[in-house]
Amino acid sequence: MNSLPGSKQRICALSLLAAGILFGGCSRRPAPPTSASSAPAAAVAGCLGTQPVFLRAQLRGALEADLNWSGVALACEGSARPNGEGVRISLAGPLDSSGRTLRMLIGVATLPGQASAAALPANVTLIIEGDKKVYATRGDDKCTLDSLTQQALPGGSEYSHPYLISGRGFCVNPASSLDEHEHVFINRFDFAGRADFSTDELHAEHHRS
Repeated sequence: MNSLPGSKQRICALSLLAAGILFGGCSRRPAPPTSASSAPAAAVAGCLGTQPVFLRAQLRGALEADLNWSGVALACEGSARPNGEGVRISLAGPLDSSGRTLRMLIGVATLPGQASAAALPANVTLIIEGDKKVYATRGDDKCTLDSLTQQALPGGSEYSHPYLISGRGFCVNPASSLDEHEHVFINRFDFAGRADFSTDELHAEHHRS
């Protein structure tokens, strides 16, 4: 079984961190310090040097921000979902002048490596790193990607294959805090980032048939 120990483990760690904050109480052990604090620096190295990576989104409600990240201001990485039936993209950048980092995790119900698709169910999680604040749409029925393109890139290996993932979408319901007292409305978002898939993940549909 081929694996991608770097990017995929970081994405999993961030997802577990979000789940741990949202559904705290399952464990009293503190999160490893590398899960969140060092993830942006690691992700920067995984962004695509000459490719147009960006995130544009308008946030209203508990978070008021107009995100327009690109180039060195944007940290990005991505991987397949653990079951191989979806793609996860992580995009992070400066939330405001205070130095806080906001990370947006986008989960899409599509096969890794699928060239293009439309009207895809998606979920969005917003993490303010260091503040332990998480806002999530919880489920694939709150957001939709109008379009998603996965473009294979050069520079891969026999086991690891980089892709440029770009798309645009909207959410019909807000991302909510754990107690559902705070809400963040994400009307539209546009993004382009990187994901790395293993050979097994790219052939998941063939393996299931």
